[in-house]
Amino acid sequence: MTIRSLLIANRGEIACRVIRTARRMGIRTVAVYSDADATALHVRQADRAVHIGASPARESYLVGDRIVAAALETGAEAIHPGYGFLSENADFAQAVIDAGLLWVGPRPDSIRAMGLKDAAKARMIAAGVAVTPGYLGEDQSPERLQAEAEAIGWPVLVKAVAGGGGKGMRQVDAAQQFVAALQSCRREAASSFGDDRVLIEKYIQSPRHIEVQVFGDTHGNVVHLFERDCSLQRRHQKVIEEAPAPGMDARTREAICAAAVRAARAVDYVGAGTIEFIADASDGLRADRIWFMEMNTRLQVEHPVTEEITGVDLVEWQLRVASGEPLPLRQEELAIDGWAIEARLYAEDPAKGFLPSTGRLEIFREHRDVRLETGVCEGAEITGFYDPMIAKIVVHEHTREAACERLARACAATDVFPVRTNAPFLWRALDDADFRAGRISTGFIAAKGDALLPPAEPTDDMVSQAAAAVLVQEYHGAPTMLSFWTDDLLAHLQASPWRAALGFRLNAEVDRRVAVAVDRRNYLTTLPSDWRHRSIVGEPVADGVAVNDSGLSFLASAA
Repeated sequence: MTIRSLLIANRGEIACRVIRTARRMGIRTVAVYSDADATALHVRQADRAVHIGASPARESYLVGDRIVAAALETGAEAIHPGYGFLSENADFAQAVIDAGLLWVGPRPDSIRAMGLKDAAKARMIAAGVAVTPGYLGEDQSPERLQAEAEAIGWPVLVKAVAGGGGKGMRQVDAAQQFVAALQSCRREAASSFGDDRVLIEKYIQSPRHIEVQVFGDTHGNVVHLFERDCSLQRRHQKVIEEAPAPGMDARTREAICAAAVRAARAVDYVGAGTIEFIADASDGLRADRIWFMEMNTRLQVEHPVTEEITGVDLVEWQLRVASGEPLPLRQEELAIDGWAIEARLYAEDPAKGFLPSTGRLEIFREHRDVRLETGVCEGAEITGFYDPMIAKIVVHEHTREAACERLARACAATDVFPVRTNAPFLWRALDDADFRAGRISTGFIAAKGDALLPPAEPTDDMVSQAAAAVLVQEYHGAPTMLSFWTDDLLAHLQASPWRAALGFRLNAEVDRRVAVAVDRRNYLTTLPSDWRHRSIVGEPVADGVAVNDSGLSFLASAA
């Protein structure tokens, strides 16, 4: 059956991503939206949109009955779940099928088979796929769990059986910590997943997070599209992903990808899926030191890096497979071309402990020479109801070094105001010498600590002084750049988005609103009408540079 009309049961950048491919294929699209998303980008891009409830996800995007009803009401023939929300909910997948609609995803039985970590690992062992050493037993008494942990050897991970996204997971380094960690893990697991059962795994000291993109069809074909490295994580949340994995040799790649295909075949998998592995990289990547962790039975957030190195549109493959077509390419027709890296731009403030930053995106200017996956635009509202990701910034180059350099520049040049973002943090991570050399692990960000964080916020006086220096140069007609503290913390003034807004009144001085970028963070300040008659901090020196008592320097430019 050819899909002619598709409902996307999601929001934000993944909804926009699916709409883009569907439109190219000539497929009519239907969006769903909550109160908070009434004017969202995915709503405006779709051919039709249906309101499904209040802003909290549990009252809208997680209400499967309303989504199915919206599909039937609008004549949609298929439902694409995106990722998150109901994408790995087997009951929802079955409800879609029972309603006579096509489900763009794996069979419900496959979702169930891989949904619980303990059952999935048992199935992988039966399929000959190596799993992380640990305890998967039915006896969940604290005494048995602690005994198993001691037998495995400290440190261990206590993980929720039904967990995901870093929730319901605790590292335990010694026996005296175990009971408290177990109780905490169980409380979080019960709250997040309605299931407080746990498993115990050996904690890998130098772990790398390697995952393999797999794809199956209804004709019995299964292929892999090579690996991704998702080791750069903060509190178990992925931050930067790349493909292929640094340091992966051909023999190890062949072994891990073959294991991934066996894993997919073990559950009769159809559609896009990801087999996640944990690697002990203390002695480099070796096939005998890489173990199965879990399977994500959906498209992944980081799928663009795989698309970039293979030239494959994974969403198109999903739609074709759901329509009953065979996979477009055989395994021998797939190859790696170059290197791709993706950074997740979040609405959060690294300088304040990564606290969420909400509000209206008055300015959202991205680097033009990249692939940008986003569900927002200027004027959009960043709310506290959903994931705070603003965009995914993706680059593809011939080498990893070139990809790192280009993505670092793109993160540095991304302007968002007044919402704070993690762009300065991303730039520092990408520019770090160890990252550039491929010396990475899941503990990379934690180990680097404050070295990846932007400096303390400048005071209001400092911002005003920067604005004054900018206006001095504007009146002298000299183009510039603005820098603070040390040579490696350069802040670039982007002329087009940062034009000073000048009011107009005949024969009168006016206040000036000036936007300046300080260490890749944007600030807006207003200078009084007599600003030219006031002393600019310190003594002006050649070329418009002014230095204050604290050593703050401005190499100013007209904005």
